[in-house]
Amino acid sequence: MYRTRIRNPRPRALAVPALLLAVAMGVTACGGHDGDKAGGSSDGKGAGRSASADSAARITVTPAKDTADVDPAAPVKVTVDGGTLGTVTVTPEGTSKDGVTPIEVTGALDAAKHTWTSDRTMTPGTAYTVQVTAADSAGKQTRTTSAFRTLTAAKVNGVTPTPLNNAVVGVGLPVSLAFDKPVTDKAARAAVEKALTVTTSPAVQGSWGWITDPLTGIQRVDWRPDTYWTPNTKVTLTARLSGIDTGGGRYLRRDIHDTFTIGTARISYVDLKAHTMRVTENGKTVKNFKISGGKPAFPTWNGQMVVISKQSTVRMTSSSVGIATSEDSADFYDKDVKYAVHITTSGTYTHAAPWNDAMMGVQNGSHGCIGMHTADAKWFFDRAVRGDLVITSGSTRATVDKGNGFGEWNLGKDAWRRLSALA
Repeated sequence: MYRTRIRNPRPRALAVPALLLAVAMGVTACGGHDGDKAGGSSDGKGAGRSASADSAARITVTPAKDTADVDPAAPVKVTVDGGTLGTVTVTPEGTSKDGVTPIEVTGALDAAKHTWTSDRTMTPGTAYTVQVTAADSAGKQTRTTSAFRTLTAAKVNGVTPTPLNNAVVGVGLPVSLAFDKPVTDKAARAAVEKALTVTTSPAVQGSWGWITDPLTGIQRVDWRPDTYWTPNTKVTLTARLSGIDTGGGRYLRRDIHDTFTIGTARISYVDLKAHTMRVTENGKTVKNFKISGGKPAFPTWNGQMVVISKQSTVRMTSSSVGIATSEDSADFYDKDVKYAVHITTSGTYTHAAPWNDAMMGVQNGSHGCIGMHTADAKWFFDRAVRGDLVITSGSTRATVDKGNGFGEWNLGKDAWRRLSALA
């Protein structure tokens, strides 16, 4: 009968260390230490050069040796004259100035092995060492070592991924990244999106989309498949975000790597005119309930909603959703509610409602939630997992907003794809 709005705190920066994307890359800096020992020299003009007295190969590294305040988005570039490149590595030293574990920088050689160019951003406030080997046409080798430091970010942004930690989730849960501060610039959104990769087994088609929760103001970029996930699909997110400017010099500082699995296809259908709820698992009906939805003054949302979380007891108050603050109001409530399954950030739950037992299957008498007999609510609570779908129909209320919880399933495939910054 009751509903409450859980005001989610702004997502904090990812609390777990980001995956270190260790990739061997060959190449190092201008006028490196090893090159100096071999007779190399620096030209003093931007990028440095190094060569062995015995090798005709001459290595040039950009940024130049000992350069400070390098833009994290600037490319690291290594070239060789008179030979071919062997290995190139761009490795962080220790931690960044703000205590973040920095990432290694990946890159690739061109076909001729004359140029190596980085293919990602770098962690702000980090010292990097570049090491390079090369050989001339006679096979004589040279190597060089150089170093530079990226600028320290004056402002930072954080991101919280969902789901986490090899979770098993329902067929409606998107891959989701919520930002501490909104990414308002379209170019910055595009840069973020280009750094994101979703791989699945078996292969699944889908798209990223940018949405904002209308209640909390939290902005997310979600990857949603074109249709519901198939059970047993393995999903991996790789987010190479460290060093991306999300606008106005506000940098992301960590990469993310996360894997999860799709579990049972549990989809529940709520008919608010018939006052019933039908629960299906993998396409088969497993339970039918009598329910009581939102009464005419406070109707339940129509549309497709996704389980966000569940709690065995939730304190629900009318004041938290702006319904009534005075005990004199007929709509005032302050109650501990059992077996609560959360399906919108605006405060919609399924839950036990023993005070409305006489209304189950007869009429809608709640303040927007989906109430059940206690035994039915416990049965549903015990099975529900994050990502299960609850689909309501027959209400006088509008369809739930795409950003109100995981409401994006209320958009068709093409409408969802248009929310991508790369569309």
